[in-house]
Amino acid sequence: QVQLVESGGRLVEAGGSLRLSCAASGLTVSRYTMGWFRQAPGKEREFVSVITWLGSNPYYANSVEGRFTLSRDNAKNTVYLQMNSLQPEDTAVYYCAATRALGIVRGSNAYDHWGQGTQVTVSS
Repeated sequence: QVQLVESGGRLVEAGGSLRLSCAASGLTVSRYTMGWFRQAPGKEREFVSVITWLGSNPYYANSVEGRFTLSRDNAKNTVYLQMNSLQPEDTAVYYCAATRALGIVRGSNAYDHWGQGTQVTVSS
């Protein structure tokens, strides 16, 4: 049974940093395309970042490019999202997801497995 468990979300002041973790079981993160998404209240779920199982450089949404960094620790079977210079508009529930699809997969419908999400709140 596949499980993705996110952690690390909390309340932080604008300009601060957080590192989210996504611990996987039942799948090997190095063999999946792993993505991060977020959903703010009243808004649709949106793509944040992705890393393919081919090991290419991570790809980011324009809104987070230069501030967020996705990384993967194969030994721990975990992916991370380092978030710097956080702004109130980054407030959302952040989700980790996995797919066997190839390439830069930005559509949430392409992902087969999802975590439960972790809340990030950025105060102004």
